[in-house]
Amino acid sequence: MTARRWAGAAIAGALLASAAPSAEAAPPAPAASATASATSEPPPLIAQARQDVQRNGCLKPSERPADTAGWAQAALRPEDAWPLTRGAGVTVAVVGTGVDASLPSLAGRLQLGPRVYGTGDAGRDCVGYGSFAAALVAGRRTTDGGPSGLAPEAHVLAVAVTDDAGATTPDLLGAGIRAAVDKGARVIAVVVPVPGPSDALGEAVTYAVAHGALILAPAAPDGRSTSSPVFPASYPGVLAVASTGPNGPAGAGLDGRVDLAAPGEGVTGTGPGGGLFLASGPGVATAYAAGAAALVLGLRPELTPEQLTRRLEATAYHPGTRLPDAAVGFGVVDPVAAVTSSWPAAAQPAAPGVPVRVDPGPDRSQAWRALAVAGGSTGVILLVGFGGLTARLGRRRAGRAAG
Repeated sequence: MTARRWAGAAIAGALLASAAPSAEAAPPAPAASATASATSEPPPLIAQARQDVQRNGCLKPSERPADTAGWAQAALRPEDAWPLTRGAGVTVAVVGTGVDASLPSLAGRLQLGPRVYGTGDAGRDCVGYGSFAAALVAGRRTTDGGPSGLAPEAHVLAVAVTDDAGATTPDLLGAGIRAAVDKGARVIAVVVPVPGPSDALGEAVTYAVAHGALILAPAAPDGRSTSSPVFPASYPGVLAVASTGPNGPAGAGLDGRVDLAAPGEGVTGTGPGGGLFLASGPGVATAYAAGAAALVLGLRPELTPEQLTRRLEATAYHPGTRLPDAAVGFGVVDPVAAVTSSWPAAAQPAAPGVPVRVDPGPDRSQAWRALAVAGGSTGVILLVGFGGLTARLGRRRAGRAAG
């Protein structure tokens, strides 16, 4: 597959988000609510930064009810992994703009860490992006068929490293990562990248790895094409995550390293206040990859960061190209395969420095290419093709689980 940027991913994602039924094992939404979701305007956009914060204030709650799961959740199907693990016992730090302390889907599982810039704790999120990411990681499903995080029993540690507009520095990121490690996070999702390194940031990454924490970070900023590496994703030991849409990868042309990809274009989820929002970019994909990591650690808490990385890479949807692929690295994260694929014969983890070897399952490159081709059609055709893909992948997963 030739890696390329798909400029219309967010549009197609929005079409799917409005039209696709929830793939979760949830009670069906009331008919009136489903009709409203299908005919109303798209959810408001949410981004890593708000340039108009001084003029318009913090992000307002969405008036759209959170009753639409969207295409990304239908593709990942986390509910198929939940009989084995829901991420219980795992703390995932979301290092970014903060997390709304009143977010309903995280009630009882949100720990407010420090705000390393300014005063107070991380329970205020003026931009809203950290709240959106945290809900993708571990939010509980709404009763009316809305979105769910991948690991709905994991705990979220909020660490705020930005100002009210979402701006930050390498040193502030470094301080946030250290704080996350010191408060016990095993998975650290840095959802706001910076364009350059610093000694403090590099040392914080080394500190996290030495203490058994896996850092995941965007391979590029959301919404901006760049040919320059970003940080902390460019550091060794950090899992660099790129974004995909229903039509394939959106990370072509990046000079920085890409290790893994995840859904990130036209993704619906909850934000401050609990309403529905729409977001796109590698920061969104990072949240999903972090949720998958939490599921694996909930099942195998003894894994080292390196072993966890290899597990996610080996069980990803491989693109059918030479790996790592420039746009998706070792493939698109598959939380179900990461949990259900065969493990090494020994119950104990491999020796330090030895990759975890797994059976990656059947070759899914044909399904990947079919998904990419579907994007040239209208939203309705894309929806039908995507539904068929989801069904085929579900049957393959069922066959693997039965084996």
